[in-house]
Amino acid sequence: MRELVVLGTASQVPTRARNHNGYFLSWDGEGLLLDPGEGTQRQMIHAGVASSRVTRICLTHVHGDHCFGLPGVLSRMAVDGVQHRVHLHYPASGEETVRALVAVAGGGVDLRLHPHGTASQVADGLDVVPLRHRIETYGYRLREPDGRTLLADRLAAAGLSGPAVGELQRRGRVGSVRLEDVSVPRPGQRFAFVMDTAPCAGAEELAEGADLLVTEATFADDDADLATAYRHLTAGQAGALAGGGGARRLVLTHFSSRYTDVAPLTGQARARAGDADVVAAADLDRFRLPRRRTGAS
Repeated sequence: MRELVVLGTASQVPTRARNHNGYFLSWDGEGLLLDPGEGTQRQMIHAGVASSRVTRICLTHVHGDHCFGLPGVLSRMAVDGVQHRVHLHYPASGEETVRALVAVAGGGVDLRLHPHGTASQVADGLDVVPLRHRIETYGYRLREPDGRTLLADRLAAAGLSGPAVGELQRRGRVGSVRLEDVSVPRPGQRFAFVMDTAPCAGAEELAEGADLLVTEATFADDDADLATAYRHLTAGQAGALAGGGGARRLVLTHFSSRYTDVAPLTGQARARAGDADVVAAADLDRFRLPRRRTGAS
């Protein structure tokens, strides 16, 4: 199952209702913990996310609300006796901070550090793309390879059924029948994660074709001057990002503590999000990826 568990939705200052950042993405056999802010270990307990499910930890940048929960999570993994290797991805300029946080945890986890300093593929299907914040920051994108959707009527016309269909998928051809003769292209699913950034080409690249786009909406449109000064997105800019990229579902998060009601921010995002389904996340929400696109659409 591919599902996002929202562990926290506050920005710099947590509130009574919102914990610092934290997101857990189940993706086939992987468990990605993204931007674990302070209190993430406790939020994982509330959400029913066992520490043993974490296989990768991804930091967009090393501001505290995006990484100060790292020692607690690693310590919990050690206490729980997690045996598998865990990969930690982060911007290279944050090396000193990351190593200090890891040192606080005290070891006990087979942790592999993977700093990155440019746009690249950092693991199978996992890309990093630079954003524009006050320090070096990257967004993450997880991509499923494109595939093909079999068409029942074409299979029947070709006289293929049962084991022959499996052979066709494995080999690409059975007799004179090619896979492309009885199927149409099917885009692979895409998850994109865009945190602290001003509008930029990197954010647009990440949003392009995303099935599930998670992005900050730190400020309301009325506070655009603050967003510009601190290099964050307004809710309307987050919506425009989804609309321009053709994203299917937009999950808004990372709200400033100045907003006790984020309904107006949700409305501002929806006004510019095109056909995207727009949702304002609350702590402990869960979002499954939308069903795969069919055909070439």
